[in-house]
Amino acid sequence: MRRRARCPKWFFVLLLVLGAVAAGRPVTAAAGDWPAALGLEFTGFLEARYGRRLVADPHQRQASLAEGRLQLEADGDYDWLLLKFKGDLLADGVTEENRGLLRELYLLTSPLEFADLKVGRQVLTWGTGDLLFINDLFPKDWQSFFCGRDSEYLKAPADAARLSLFFDLVNLDLVYVPCFNPSTYITGERLSYWNPALGRLAGNHDTLHDENRNRFFTDDEFAGRLYRTFGNLEAALYFYDGFWKTPEGLNPANGKLFFPRLRVLGASLRSHLLGGVGNLETGYYDSRDDRDGDDPLVRNSEWRFLAGYERELARDFTGGLQYYLEYMQDYANYKDSLPPGQHRADEYRSVFTLRLTRLLLDQNLTLSLFTYYSPTDEDAYLRPKASYKVTDDWLVEAGGNLFFGAHRYTFFGQFQDNTNLYLAMRRSF
Repeated sequence: MRRRARCPKWFFVLLLVLGAVAAGRPVTAAAGDWPAALGLEFTGFLEARYGRRLVADPHQRQASLAEGRLQLEADGDYDWLLLKFKGDLLADGVTEENRGLLRELYLLTSPLEFADLKVGRQVLTWGTGDLLFINDLFPKDWQSFFCGRDSEYLKAPADAARLSLFFDLVNLDLVYVPCFNPSTYITGERLSYWNPALGRLAGNHDTLHDENRNRFFTDDEFAGRLYRTFGNLEAALYFYDGFWKTPEGLNPANGKLFFPRLRVLGASLRSHLLGGVGNLETGYYDSRDDRDGDDPLVRNSEWRFLAGYERELARDFTGGLQYYLEYMQDYANYKDSLPPGQHRADEYRSVFTLRLTRLLLDQNLTLSLFTYYSPTDEDAYLRPKASYKVTDDWLVEAGGNLFFGAHRYTFFGQFQDNTNLYLAMRRSF
């Protein structure tokens, strides 16, 4: 993968930490009166974050994170129009590059009394899962999630138009993406992974490459959600037409991955239950480039199911459980099509999750643990985190990404060498 402008590994991290210490006034005051005159309100933060692997990985550097980040957010309210901007400046010591990242830039208006229209770069989400996604077919950044960045960065932005219609009987969200926005998947650039073609773990020297789907109005996506509340019950129907968000196909002619066509129909329910909140969600993934399931180079169609429950266990202590299931369609055709010696996926893949959150010290200290465990894959992923609000402006954080597995080729098992701990310091303004 081509690298951008190089920078000394620690220079930008140190520079931004010093800038965070020196930042003592709001941006609007430091910049004069022009933001107020334009109706803009600025907020943001400066952050330094460092992570390190707990085991030696022959395919990667020992540091999983070494970066400084400046995020600036601007909001403008003009009665008939809302303007939103959010952008990051990132100095990355692991990849030795510094770059700007545009996370949000959109306009929100209400052309009709019962309609909202949002156009531009935006972070989209819906569905009922907690860090499990069935009908949320919007892009994710799995690389940021696994290496220790703030959980905000799991949700990647999309360049889209969203129309929300509000009626007495039902509400409707329609999203159109003129050019496909994929998820940021694990390519080997920062995190090692299992490469089935090589039959081993791979990393920096064996990065994955894909065929871009970048034709406007041809490689487009469409998503819809129809929802209504019946007392305490929230019900929704979902539709998606586009492509798998990670490259679930392989082109044998050039050895590159590609994004097969995908259509999804789904539904969800969420309601108060036994002193907490329960949810159910399902979706059918129609893999349109392999509807018979006999192409070993394209992922099969599948059903996905999710059941969850969350409640307060004690004062300032909450817990949540989820059960997630993937069921592969046309499994017999899939087995018959596999080349000899290639690992065979299970017909059913199940995952349990547990979330525990404890607030202490007048809710300034947050201790949390999120755990994934798959009995079918025999692997697990733990996300412990502790964050302490030193003042209204300063936050310190420590956490980890801990991977376990009986086999190297399973989803979480492949990342065992990426197990890491991280520290972060943030100054908000």
